[in-house]
Amino acid sequence: MRITEAARRLGTSPRMLRYRETLGLLPATRDPAPAAAGTGRGGGTGRGGGHRRFGDAELRAVALALALEKRYDIGPAELAFGLRVLAEPQVQAHVRELGERIGRLSAPPARALDFEKEKALRLLRRR
Repeated sequence: MRITEAARRLGTSPRMLRYRETLGLLPATRDPAPAAAGTGRGGGTGRGGGHRRFGDAELRAVALALALEKRYDIGPAELAFGLRVLAEPQVQAHVRELGERIGRLSAPPARALDFEKEKALRLLRRR
């Protein structure tokens, strides 16, 4: 289905769906843009053949995103960044470091064990 129909079904606007796509909140397009008129999905006439068509998978993905945004009171950009943190190890490491520095996250267990080990070694040296 076209973007206007998808937006209507989801209770949002085509502009918001395009915005979500630029943020990476829609599944990747599976089919490349048709090369010639009349080769688009659904037997279309080729008008707008390079435009995204929304299927059930895309509708379910956007509906899930909308539900998460409502449940956690966040916007699409915040949700997109959360996905980026999960998908990119370097970004995840930087966010974890920030969380540790501001006290919202505890140090990883390896560091805690190193601290306890050093403490035990210092105590043994005193004897």
